[in-house]
Amino acid sequence: MELLAFFSIVFVAAILQTSTGFGFSILATPFLLLLFEPVVAIQINLVLSLIISFCLYPAVKSGSNKNVLLRLWASAVIGLPVGIFILQIMHVDALKAMIAVLMIILTILLLNQISFAATKGREYVVGGVSGLLTSSIGMPGPPLLIYLSGTGASKAYTRATTLTFFLGVYLVTIVAQMMTIGTEFVVWEYSLYALPVVLLGLFIGKNLYPKLNAKVFQMIVYGLLLFTASYLLIEVLFL
Repeated sequence: MELLAFFSIVFVAAILQTSTGFGFSILATPFLLLLFEPVVAIQINLVLSLIISFCLYPAVKSGSNKNVLLRLWASAVIGLPVGIFILQIMHVDALKAMIAVLMIILTILLLNQISFAATKGREYVVGGVSGLLTSSIGMPGPPLLIYLSGTGASKAYTRATTLTFFLGVYLVTIVAQMMTIGTEFVVWEYSLYALPVVLLGLFIGKNLYPKLNAKVFQMIVYGLLLFTASYLLIEVLFL
């Protein structure tokens, strides 16, 4: 039963990641935390997310801005060790609660049509926070999604930027965690089990992507952010 639940989570999350360019970690991590210990759940998410990003990168590599990505990656590298430190000393529930509250506030602001200009300074901040969240709870997506939505980025640019950013940040995070806190065998075991499911999700997601119009895409972004934030709060308070 546990394996079936695992496959279901990975399958749906892989479809979402492939069709939108984000969403695997946002959707999968909260549910993987119900099946595995926090570090194991986070590292399975990192490995599978890296595989998906690697598979999709050739199709999106020309759609992002290299200078923006360099700023995001540069600051993410600074945030990564902070996230690993937080993962080691801070109770995961406290971290999830703080992130959930912040996500709800920012998403509500976006739903009320708040917008802001894209600046280098904001890109550095977003990259740093994303790096911190990647290595602490395996979820780099929310800060970048909120930033891209607030700046009015297109569906194609959002998909290309998130997938390319994730490819770099997931790879560095996995290596950093292996060198600092280690990786259990179960991470690689379950990641291998999930490969056929991930590939099926990739195939379905690729066919869904052309059918997503801008409005539906935006609603998926907001819905995912609110769903994940609400779930994290409910999990901390009641589960």
